[in-house]
Amino acid sequence: MSEQGDGAELAKLVTSLSRHLQRRQRIGVRFVPQDDLPKTGSVMANNENLLSGTAGDLFSDSAAAFQAKSLEELRAAIGDCRRCKLWPGRTHLVFGVGNRNAKLMFIGEGPGRDEDLQGEPFVGRAGQLLTDIITKGMGFRREDVYIANVVKCRPPENRNPEPDEVASCEPFLKKQIDLVRPEIIVALGKFAVQTLLQTKAPITKLRGNWHSYHGIKLMPTFHPAYLLRNPADKKLVWQDIKKVMKEMRGENA
Repeated sequence: MSEQGDGAELAKLVTSLSRHLQRRQRIGVRFVPQDDLPKTGSVMANNENLLSGTAGDLFSDSAAAFQAKSLEELRAAIGDCRRCKLWPGRTHLVFGVGNRNAKLMFIGEGPGRDEDLQGEPFVGRAGQLLTDIITKGMGFRREDVYIANVVKCRPPENRNPEPDEVASCEPFLKKQIDLVRPEIIVALGKFAVQTLLQTKAPITKLRGNWHSYHGIKLMPTFHPAYLLRNPADKKLVWQDIKKVMKEMRGENA
């Protein structure tokens, strides 16, 4: 490769790294773990992988993912993802499911045990409650909407996702939203809401009010798993869902 070509490739690499570090800084990650760094002398040798979105990509804002024209292309770009420390414990990467042209999109936190085993979001007890909200409450079929999570691999023991894990998966979620382009997003729980709105405000202050995600109306509400532990708050979620239904009917919510 010519000296000019080497310079262009290096510039792309620096830009990719800069974006990655800026995104981590926004969510509170102030350092790069040593395990995330390439071995000495390997950066230029692996340059093509770093920039092409293959499984060896250290940076989650990979070119192939950004250039994806469909959900299928995005899933292929994610590949056998090893971009954060969650991958060794997963059974399946849980990408998303539903209508690729859905007007309504639900976004949760991350896969649990059942989701990890089946490779589909919201299929456990919390998932059944979400399905009931969609079908019995809203009158839709589950396949009418699109369902995804902030992180796509199960955190150990269902712990909360950590900032670096969210940072690694966030670009893929954003691209999913961009490809589906729903009219309304229902953000389920603290991590989905705070990630999408880039805020540290508690969900108790955010739920029930309309927000905007890049021009898309966003309604925060409690996660179905929270409702299993706190069934008395189901009435609050129903209030939020009724606002979503009014908005979808074109009424003043």
